Amino acid sequence: MPTHHPTPDDVHDSAEELRTALKDNGITLPSLGVDLPGFAGSYAVPLVALGNCNADTARKLAEVLRRAAVR
Repeated sequence: MPTHHPTPDDVHDSAEELRTALKDNGITLPSLGVDLPGFAGSYAVPLVALGNCNADTARKLAEVLRRAAVR
């Protein structure tokens, strides 16, 4: 089975989808974005950087994930 190698557009789109889904749940991760060093090198795997958040945001994110897990 061929391996899919994400393009910069794929990773950017994934980050935006996540940003929108989080926003729909009242959560903002201000430093969410594309991890540019992930594109460096020949075996690089582009990553979405979730960044930092404060304790209230972490709790809200955990709450949303717990609710989603019981569905």
